[in-house]
This record gives sequence, structure tokens and C-alpha cells, in this order.
Amino acid sequence: MRNEDTPNGVTEIPFEFPLKPKPGQSLYETYHGVFVNIQYNLKADMKRSMLNKDLSKTLEFLVENKPDTEKRTDVRVDFNISPDTLDNVRQKDRVSPFKISGSLNTATCSIVKPFLGQFVVESSTIDIKSIELQLLRVETCGCAEGYAKDATEIQNIQIADGDVCRGQAIPVHMIFPRLFTCPTLATKNFKIEFEVNIVVVFQDGHLVTENFPIKLIRDA
Repeated sequence: MRNEDTPNGVTEIPFEFPLKPKPGQSLYETYHGVFVNIQYNLKADMKRSMLNKDLSKTLEFLVENKPDTEKRTDVRVDFNISPDTLDNVRQKDRVSPFKISGSLNTATCSIVKPFLGQFVVESSTIDIKSIELQLLRVETCGCAEGYAKDATEIQNIQIADGDVCRGQAIPVHMIFPRLFTCPTLATKNFKIEFEVNIVVVFQDGHLVTENFPIKLIRDA
């Protein structure tokens, strides 16, 4: 039987509370990973009479740290990719000649700003099929007895399709996905780091990859 004093419809009760870490602990930013997850949930329980089932609702909320106000200077990262620069190829003389040059605006990246750069295909004896930009998370978990380190892909963006023009500057532009990235983090028990790969796929099926470790920060 409904209480006559309870109004029909939705009753909203605004509230707020300070979110503070326990002594000796820290509040890390929300992050959804494969081996590491940092999540914050708010749970509300409503106790009802014996003839009615109790109600419960859980809602995740996001936590972001205050921006780092320390001034920093972006340092451009220049790169050149050719058969001679490949580290994971044993017989480099079997790789068809090519040369790609470019730059990344910085390796210390703001998580709220686009990842920017550019590259130029200077020469290639084999037609190019695709050029892609991969964002990877590198999660390290463990303790003093041992650590496990795994890299998994977050997103893959095609930045060139087909045999691109030689000597033409091609821009690199990528937005960091909110839930799957966070400022680079290192604690006693785990680490969360990030890398980007530039992947060039040739028409004959071969591909080459150039890896760049990056550091994510939160700034204004």
C-alpha cells in the first residue's frame, strides 16, 4: 500500500561529498585496461518493507586528477625508416628499398589534446597498400617476486590508403580515447605506459613497424 505522503513521479535528492584517498594511498585516474582496471563506483541501496523487494543501483563515475601546471617544452621527435633502420629483420638485403621520414610533435603528450605529427614517403620500389597508426598500452603487473609485462592495442587508425605520392607530407592526427588511456602511471605494484606504432603495409604483403614510446600527462 502506497504511503499517501509520498508524491508520484521521480524524487531527486541532490548531494555531494569530498572524494579523498585513505592515508598512505592515492587516487588514480579512471582507466579501463586488459590486466589493470581503475574504476570508481557509487552504490545506492533502498531498504523497503517486508512485502517489497529492496532496490539497489550501481553507477560508475570518472575520476580525473588536477592538470599539471608545470610548464614544459615540447621536443620534436624526428625519424627515418628504411631497411637499414629495421631491428627485427635478419636479412635486410631481402627487403625492397624504401625510405620514409617524418616527425612527431612531441613524445610527452597531453591526454586532452590530439597526437600530432607528419611523415613523407620519399621513395619505395614496391607500391604501398596502407599506412596505419597504432596506439598501444603497456601494462606491467606484479610484485617483488616477479613482473608480467604485456602490450595490447587500443586503437588502429589508417592514415593513408593506397600508393601515396612520393615527397608529399601526410599529417598524423589522433585523439586519445578517454576510458582506455590515462596519464602514464608507475606504482609499486603496476605500471601503465603507452606507445605508438607507425605501420607501413606493402602491396606484396610485407609490413614494417616503427615504435615510439610516449608519455601521457594531463595539463590545462
